[in-house]
Amino acid sequence: MAQAKSGDTVSVQYEGKFEDGTVFDSSKDQGPLQFTLGQGMMIPGFEEAVKGMNLGDIKTVTITPEKGYGPHQKELVVEIAKEQLPPGLDPEPGQRLQFSKDNHNIEFSVVELTDSTVIFDANHPLAGKTLTFEIELVEIKQG
Repeated sequence: MAQAKSGDTVSVQYEGKFEDGTVFDSSKDQGPLQFTLGQGMMIPGFEEAVKGMNLGDIKTVTITPEKGYGPHQKELVVEIAKEQLPPGLDPEPGQRLQFSKDNHNIEFSVVELTDSTVIFDANHPLAGKTLTFEIELVEIKQG
């Protein structure tokens, strides 16, 4: 039976959960996720879990922040005076915004509002979190 290896394009069904069991993402409603192993399209821990799986295998894997979205970096949390915000921007806590500069897009979350400031966090929303995925390999296209 074929094993998934670097260069193969694979399709997987998956469900991602936080340590408390809360589901944060799933392919159940959108169909299988397809990606090519070894191209850095997925977080390292997810890709490592799929490598070596056989067609039809189901595996549960726990991924630490180091193999996931990285540690939460305090230096990516900034407080900005409201008067420095672009006109018409009315941020709300939990909102995801995008900023473009020099052809680079930076996404950030609005963490907190005070009367005079806004706290933004440019960390990935899953940074610093340990994640558990149940993965089923449903297709392998040899690379």
